[in-house]
Amino acid sequence: MFRALLIEKNADGDQVVHEHSLAEDQLPEGDVTVRVEWSSLNYKDALAITGKGPIVRSYPMVPGIDFAGTIEASSHPGLFVGQHVVLNGWGAGESHWGGLAERARVPGDWLIPLPSAFSARQAMALGTAGYTAMLCVRALIREGVTPKSGPIVVTGASGGVGSVALMLLSRLGYQVTAITGHPEEEPALRELGATDILPRQALLRLTRPLEKAQWAGAVDVAGGAVLAALCASMQYHGVVTACGLAAGMDFPATVAPFILRGVTLVGIDSVHCPKEERLAAWQQLAQLIEPEKLNGIITEISLSDVKKAASDLLDGEIRGRILVRLAGFR
Repeated sequence: MFRALLIEKNADGDQVVHEHSLAEDQLPEGDVTVRVEWSSLNYKDALAITGKGPIVRSYPMVPGIDFAGTIEASSHPGLFVGQHVVLNGWGAGESHWGGLAERARVPGDWLIPLPSAFSARQAMALGTAGYTAMLCVRALIREGVTPKSGPIVVTGASGGVGSVALMLLSRLGYQVTAITGHPEEEPALRELGATDILPRQALLRLTRPLEKAQWAGAVDVAGGAVLAALCASMQYHGVVTACGLAAGMDFPATVAPFILRGVTLVGIDSVHCPKEERLAAWQQLAQLIEPEKLNGIITEISLSDVKKAASDLLDGEIRGRILVRLAGFR
């Protein structure tokens, strides 16, 4: 038996979330069974658990879009019992049982080896948020944005993706402006590598088709009016990477930045990203991240705390990364 957070529908069709004890024969299909040691609580997980977003595709569902742990059984030719692995995305916690449980069974092709530079706990301190931040930074570099190109701006800088993006960009030598709705976080953001702080409301006041050209690159987790304001404020040939929709799915912009300044908008998909790119992103994280610096962005909880933490996360009461301890690991 193992513990898991389970999302179900009751007789009235309402969503209910409870911690359950399950048997391993209840796990879904897959050629690898993993003893989950650490998971994390992400924005998408919070939407699923609270029911405030159409995340869950089938019921019952174990949420959790990522996990790190040790293989207990495998019929996959490339993976072996005792190997330490990481999972991010692939529909886990949406259409396939995810990582907020002490056991997970998944297709082996979804798993990547845990980089030797990280423990399972450190890997989840990064988790999907850190991996997504790395995909954004890799896209900026791929599009030719260098530290000499000019300053970079990061939205949602107090959150998981934003905080790791600050760490990565600073380590690579970029000048970074952090946009946040939490001005009290300024000391922490500067510690992570921000050279300038901009209140979110100041950005939202930028509503013209073209604004003053300020940034060479951007990492945006917000979408909506925030993304539109960023695009209007980019330098000539600036590059915006978009990986989230915390401020909405709409995009109230014009074509002006794209045809008059040659701005590039790059969508970042972390869910179905090819395995080769995942491996490269995690290898680069292992090279750039100093694990001890992750402690400053971590809130650690147990499985029984997840339901409340999901509401707190959506209410903006928890920032940084939320780690979920499983299977008695510390």
